[in-house]
Amino acid sequence: MHEFDDLRVLVQARSPLIIIESYEELRALALIKRLAVNLFRPVFQWTITDGLLRLDKESSAQAFNTEPDKLLAQIKGTRSPGIYVLCDFHPFLAEPRNVRFLKEIAQAHDQLGHTIILLSYAINLPPELARLSYRFQLHLPSDQQIRQLIHEMAEHYTRQHNMLVDMAPAEVANLVKNLRGLTFEEVKRLSYKAIANDGAITAADLPRINKAKFNLLQTDGVLAQVYDSKTLDQVIGLPHLKRWLSHRQPAFVKGGKDMPKGILLTGVQGTGKSLAAKAIAGSWALPLLRLDMAALYNKYIGETEKNLLQALNLADAMSPCVLWIDEIEKGMASSDNDNGVSRRLLGIFLTWMSERKGQVFMVATANNITELAPELLRKGRFDEIFFVDLPGDEECLALLALHLSLRDIKLDTPALAPCLALCQGFSGAELEQAVVGACYRATADEVAFSLDYLLAELAETQPLSVVMAEQLQALRQWASQRCVRA
Repeated sequence: MHEFDDLRVLVQARSPLIIIESYEELRALALIKRLAVNLFRPVFQWTITDGLLRLDKESSAQAFNTEPDKLLAQIKGTRSPGIYVLCDFHPFLAEPRNVRFLKEIAQAHDQLGHTIILLSYAINLPPELARLSYRFQLHLPSDQQIRQLIHEMAEHYTRQHNMLVDMAPAEVANLVKNLRGLTFEEVKRLSYKAIANDGAITAADLPRINKAKFNLLQTDGVLAQVYDSKTLDQVIGLPHLKRWLSHRQPAFVKGGKDMPKGILLTGVQGTGKSLAAKAIAGSWALPLLRLDMAALYNKYIGETEKNLLQALNLADAMSPCVLWIDEIEKGMASSDNDNGVSRRLLGIFLTWMSERKGQVFMVATANNITELAPELLRKGRFDEIFFVDLPGDEECLALLALHLSLRDIKLDTPALAPCLALCQGFSGAELEQAVVGACYRATADEVAFSLDYLLAELAETQPLSVVMAEQLQALRQWASQRCVRA
């Protein structure tokens, strides 16, 4: 059903109070004005700057009723039914007198016939009005409408600069996907931004458009976009994970019912789980969103759950994308020591996992998977659970060579062979820190770096696999029957 018909049904069903949350005020006003004319109803717009203005005919604003309580008293005393659109009225809902006025107008709908529409970017109704109100949502543009808006912006650019826009069909299709979830005006602005840069729509435009889109949608800092993505070629080891991902990428790009949902990575700390998440996004050329579970929590009741909902809705709006949920056990442990907050978060998350329609590939990481609730680990929640173990001999030498080369120290794998006996049980992060420590030693002695410094640093380091040997063994035993080795 078209949004015009949706709104008409609400008004004709004698809804006394309608809530429209939208950034598209002008578009909403145009829709309401069109509906009022269709229903032969007078329609008024109120703002605190101009007062009351009739929209369906030429008139002057009534500046004497800019104050909210005077406005509501006037509406309550008016006997001719009308539609009243109150723009940005949400700050005044904290005043009991205004709430009471709205309640009385709504309860007297059978006698007065007024329809009040509250229009703002966000509206939190007090409980007294919640049962008397109905929410209406403006539709976002479809893929076909986004494509049409892109072509309109291309024509506009052509008229301005007297040159045709280079628009390859494949690049336009990618841009359409990346503009989903935005309003009509936002699609126009970002489309023109992509074109105006170089008179063309290319793959190079997508990162800039995704960054601008994220900034438009992000309002509360719950989710962060990560820009230092890697590629799977930069990840040492993890052959089974790489092969699994290469088989699923075409299905994810295609979308649809059988699209892969995501994976859970668990294992020893510092073994590259976070790097793998970055590499998936980089290799698939998708924006990477990072959700830190520990940052969700808020001291106010209900705010933590709201934060998670907003983050998941934002991920849907940013699709296609990779959603990296870092240390998921921090927010969805199976304990009830937090007054049930983690259980409520789990319920919200499971519902989103089963019902989401967007192209969001989820990569969750967990250092202590045994803390997670069984409902989250059952088959079907994640496509696969991978265990990331400590690097083997070849991976250890390759990691040392990599971290040395990043610091402009050229030592190839054969030259590093003496390190092998000393770096058994080291994680990738610990090997990197050993290289860093060896560089500090050489700098302090004011001499060039040599292999002896690295050997000394490795010999004096106790890896986590030794310090927490029992916990690591328990984790390996748990994963042996439940996970796929990455």
